[in-house]
Amino acid sequence: MYALYSTLLALALLVTLPYWIFQMLRHGKYRRGLSERLGRIPSRLRADPRPGIWIHAVSVGEVLAISGVVERLRSDYPDHRVVISTTTDASQRLARKRFGEENVCFFPLDFKFAIRPYLQLLRPALIVIAETEFWPNFLRLSHQTGARIAVVNARISDRSLPGYRRFSRIFKRILNQIDIFLTQTSEDARRLLEIGAPAEHVRVIGNLKFDVPLPPATPLVTDLRSAFARAGAGPVFVCGSSVQDEEPLLLRAFQNVLASYPQSMMILAPRHPERFAEVAKLLQDLHTRFWRRSTWNGEPMAGGVLLLDTIGELTSLYALADVAFVGGSLVPRGGHNIIEPAQHGVAIVVGNHTENFRDIVELFASRDAVKIVGPAELPLVFMELIKSDANSHENSERISLGRRAAQTAREQMGATERTMTELRRLVPDSKRSGPLPAESAAHTG
Repeated sequence: MYALYSTLLALALLVTLPYWIFQMLRHGKYRRGLSERLGRIPSRLRADPRPGIWIHAVSVGEVLAISGVVERLRSDYPDHRVVISTTTDASQRLARKRFGEENVCFFPLDFKFAIRPYLQLLRPALIVIAETEFWPNFLRLSHQTGARIAVVNARISDRSLPGYRRFSRIFKRILNQIDIFLTQTSEDARRLLEIGAPAEHVRVIGNLKFDVPLPPATPLVTDLRSAFARAGAGPVFVCGSSVQDEEPLLLRAFQNVLASYPQSMMILAPRHPERFAEVAKLLQDLHTRFWRRSTWNGEPMAGGVLLLDTIGELTSLYALADVAFVGGSLVPRGGHNIIEPAQHGVAIVVGNHTENFRDIVELFASRDAVKIVGPAELPLVFMELIKSDANSHENSERISLGRRAAQTAREQMGATERTMTELRRLVPDSKRSGPLPAESAAHTG
């Protein structure tokens, strides 16, 4: 099975090679860390002789979610080295900033030749995988070293579930190599059992993302607050993680707001950096007054859009919002995480495509702590939330919605401690895990 899988994976990469080359040349994606993905150990990882605890987090959201676990593992197991791997460029930058460059690398492609060098160097006693990254060769080789394997913050999305079901007989063999699954919700636990995870290895723990602390106020927040105040700007809408075909809907809704509140501001943050120029052109075509964050020099702003064409600043900017919209949800892209604006106590609006964060959105909806709208309703909801301040600011629907969101987020905290309780049962007492078995490894695909 593994040899066949490796062959099919190699063929898939070969067939899609023009796409990867195009992405590298056009957008610079996937070029960074290519040698690491192919199994070449970066020199920054070679200096530490301690056995490893290997944590894999695909993207920025997972890096943030497991940050508390990383710090606790470092504190509890000083005789082990904690190494973090990521997949995307943005998550790699964030991980290096948070955990130190000498502890971070790109995750290798799922081939024996790429995986083995990392296992031989790190000799991991424990491997922690954030959410769901079921790479067959990686799991098999890791299991053969004697490393204990945990999947934390585990979830099975609506999109991936049909594929897992279709190949559940194969996935059952793969999942049996994992020692424990710590799921976000009971529904995720049920889905894991359905696709073959052993029942005795599945625990419902909660979502680590609720434990991610808000970043401290940045100079940008202070500067923008001052710029808005000097221009008499308001209300302020922060629209985060917008995707293609979504910005026109948001901007039309904002134009409706501008007609009644000509000093209002929108902070618009496209999800993908390669679309910054495209969104700037859209703003020009719509004759919307706008500023680019990358070139803004601190002048007062009101009655327009600040295009957030930088990385890593959105979370703190929700503090400026009167209303926050979380994107990827007006069009069928599955939505994005609403926890960050909730922690700020901001009134949150999302579209009706939130499959990727189904349980979180349903939780907030059950507490009347989020507004779920379709594209046609969006302008009306924006206006209703702002107009609700007119009679009594303290008791307005907008203020109350934000308070309920913050309370809901606080009540879900604690998954980090529960996760650590389970991980401590897996880490062996010995200071060193065994070498990669040469005989077994020789038969991998």
